[in-house]
Amino acid sequence: MRSIAVASLLSLSLLLSGCQSLLSTGDSRPLPTTRQAWEHRPVGCEDKDCPLVNIDLQLLDGMPELNARIERELLKLTIELPGDPPPPSLAVHEREFLASGKPGWMSYLQAKVLEQHDRLLVIELSSYRFNGGKRGEPGRAYLTYDRQLGRVVELGELLLPDQQGAFWEQARQAHQAWLQKNGHADDARFQAVWPFVRTANVALLRDSVMLKYEIERIAPYESGHPTLHIPYAKLDGILKPIYFPGGAR
Repeated sequence: MRSIAVASLLSLSLLLSGCQSLLSTGDSRPLPTTRQAWEHRPVGCEDKDCPLVNIDLQLLDGMPELNARIERELLKLTIELPGDPPPPSLAVHEREFLASGKPGWMSYLQAKVLEQHDRLLVIELSSYRFNGGKRGEPGRAYLTYDRQLGRVVELGELLLPDQQGAFWEQARQAHQAWLQKNGHADDARFQAVWPFVRTANVALLRDSVMLKYEIERIAPYESGHPTLHIPYAKLDGILKPIYFPGGAR
């Protein structure tokens, strides 16, 4: 059981790896952050297969409301069944997971600043849960924080009025490019089983708008989290001008 979980965990490490750039453009300075990280097992358990909870948080200094939102959204990634309420805190999640955990079980949660540019702060939330079965369950979510508004903004707030349909048409075209790149452009069966759908995981990065899909949403488990990219040049008249990175239009 542990070997299966470790193999899945190795895959997760690749998913979680990447640049944690804190560079910004213009006069905006990177917001300072503090890392909090720990790993716990049940008290007294010394076996190599002891259940464990691993937490790794990059939090924003002096921004308690945003940090509370990060924790709430991260806890949503621990939900096993649709409709289940998330734990009220990371401490409760850890306590309950370790109390019920069996050998080989593990829960990893991570929050990190993916990018800071212009007026935006993009936060990536990642999870990996293994509690039996053949494989673990990775999760992913994103928060986009507008520094000038002082709050998290949703996709509809980033777009010009009545442009959601146009945005998702560009996403559909990005999906076609993804199919081509991965050898599925002429595979009617693959496209029938894994059709294009929308995702809540949209992040305005410095060089493109990224859509990160949940596991088994538009591709098999083995494909990991499929990633689509929309160039900013294709979003003129769709994205609000204030959210184009400097020089991207």
